[in-house]
Formats: sequence, structure tokens, C-alpha cells
Amino acid sequence: MKYNSFNEFYPYYLSEHSKSGTRVLHFIGSWCALFCLGALFHSGNFLWLLTGFVLGYGFAWIGHFFIEKNKPATFQYPLFSFMGDWKMFAQLISGKLRFTK
Repeated sequence: MKYNSFNEFYPYYLSEHSKSGTRVLHFIGSWCALFCLGALFHSGNFLWLLTGFVLGYGFAWIGHFFIEKNKPATFQYPLFSFMGDWKMFAQLISGKLRFTK
């Protein structure tokens, strides 16, 4: 299916992150990415940028391959998936979304 907007895509994104373990790993990966972004700004060392991508996507992809057993949406919808990661992260922090169903 082709999604024409992020609002159309996001319900699909959530369906691909239905298990609590996947959401927890995404959450950890997002925190790691934010930490690395802060370290980049603090140190000016661009190795932190690479580290942030590896940790952020590494935790997320482990959840997809070993818990959810699906292919990450990043491969087909990179921008919408990136946006979905941060919307889900914000909703988990705010309590609008739960780690468990």
C-alpha cells in the first residue's frame, strides 16, 4: 500500500509495533539517540552522530527481527518511519500510548 500522508501511515506504523518488547526497544533506542545527539553538541565529535544512528536503529531492528518478526517500515517508508519513531516516543512519554496493549 502507498501512504500519501503521515496521518495515513501512522496507524500502520503502530500495528508494526504491537508487542511491548518492540516498543520498549524503540524507546531505549530513541533515548540512546537523544543522548548521542547531546554528546555531539557538547563535544563536536561527529562520531556521536554515527553512534546515535547505530544505537537508535539497532535497538529498534532487534525488536522487529526477534520480537515482532517483521521487516522494519524504515526500509519502505524511511521518512514516515522516522517521524513515527518520534511520535510514538513522545506518546509513550506523555502516556497517550502504552508499552502494552
